[in-house]
Amino acid sequence: MLNSNRIGFTALGGLVVYLLTSFLSTAFAAGAGEPHLNGADLQLLWVVPFAGILLSIALFPLVAPNIWHHNFGKISAFWALLFLVPFTIFYGFELALYELVHVMSLEYIPFIILLLSLFTVAGGVRVKGYLQGSPIVNVGILLIGTFVASLMGTTGAAMLLIRPLIRANEERKHKVHTIVFFIFLVANIGGSLTPLGDPPLFLGFLKGVSFFWPTVHMFLPMMVAASILLVGYFIVDSFLYRKEKQEGLHVETPAEEDRHPIRLEGGINILLLCGVVAAVLVSGIWKPGLEFVIYHVAIDLQSIVRDVALLAIAVLSWILTSRESRDANGFSWFPILEVGKLFAGIFITIIPAIAILKAGTAGALEPVVSLVTHNGEPVNTMYFWATGFLSSFLDNAPTYLVFFNTAGGDAEQLMGPMANTLLAISAGAVFMGANTYIGNAPNFMVRSIAEERGIAMPSFFGYMLWSGFILVPLFGLITILFFA
Repeated sequence: MLNSNRIGFTALGGLVVYLLTSFLSTAFAAGAGEPHLNGADLQLLWVVPFAGILLSIALFPLVAPNIWHHNFGKISAFWALLFLVPFTIFYGFELALYELVHVMSLEYIPFIILLLSLFTVAGGVRVKGYLQGSPIVNVGILLIGTFVASLMGTTGAAMLLIRPLIRANEERKHKVHTIVFFIFLVANIGGSLTPLGDPPLFLGFLKGVSFFWPTVHMFLPMMVAASILLVGYFIVDSFLYRKEKQEGLHVETPAEEDRHPIRLEGGINILLLCGVVAAVLVSGIWKPGLEFVIYHVAIDLQSIVRDVALLAIAVLSWILTSRESRDANGFSWFPILEVGKLFAGIFITIIPAIAILKAGTAGALEPVVSLVTHNGEPVNTMYFWATGFLSSFLDNAPTYLVFFNTAGGDAEQLMGPMANTLLAISAGAVFMGANTYIGNAPNFMVRSIAEERGIAMPSFFGYMLWSGFILVPLFGLITILFFA
């Protein structure tokens, strides 16, 4: 399986190596001025590879899961090459190389290093002990997961808590609603408060949004959404719990010798998680003013130090956590390999889309810009729903990036006079990733784990009935309270 994907990804990797190798011999001979891509000159046809890879991610797992599972690396490479090769032919090697170095060094590599670090550290923490799946216990797990998600990422929090939650409810008849609300809260809405919580917010951090901006501005919308969902879940679960008791489906209490106190295994990873937070936080505060230029692309010293520190933390986590504990946690490298390959293609193919959006009304995506802008002013309601709608069916990280750039792409301006616009984009990307299984990576992972444990999860459209009935009215309320 992995060999097949690795072979498929070789084409893209080969081209990248070729470009970078060629760069080593030409970089110092290049002119002083950096190459410039004018988005107003690009036709909408250049966005086809970006749309193609996102639609592949959305549709292939549904219509051809076996083909996708064994060939997603090749499919990602295909779309990346479909952009890179014609772009190099039409616009020249120097511009193609500059755009590739820019997107890889400033966006993709920091992005995937953070995910790798969080994934490795979270995979080393295992919750052990007995829990009985009563409504109060289930709400407690959901509440903890909602807030932990902003510290260790939605993927890390979901992978840490989904198995204990399933074990706690093994004797329950009604389980599906618990997993669905877990996806709503832990795998999505909970990741609202820091750049560590959800990939879109980390991309914003890389673009200049301060580390604690989401903590301050997203706190109230997140609290409103999470509180309503937690109260709603408690009411539903309490009703079903009483119904099970009336039907004689009592939860069996284990024998005394089987009652193990709740404890964490691999606790060293909690300290390492603090190291991840510190590394990202320091990189946003420490400004030594030193940078390294690679083919006109300036890379700050603090960014390099952060990425090296995150890699070191991941290595320490791997060394200090027992293999038995990771195996018992169901840890494998496949999810991060999948994300790494798919996002390499996404970040490459998004280059023309962002350039066109930066051109504003002069670009080929003028209808999109006009949809979220009226008389030169942002329409925050439309930013919230447009970002959210696309985040529901495509990946929320590149969707955030698209609308971040549509709003001007200036972090200082967006954190200041346009703070409500940035809030609309951030909330739309993070919250509405919960609308479908494909809106955020942990959604499918949680569903897969639940089905492996015998829980009959809703189909793709069945899940959308849940989200449509529960989340869409909630997001309507969020719109009225914060963006109308």
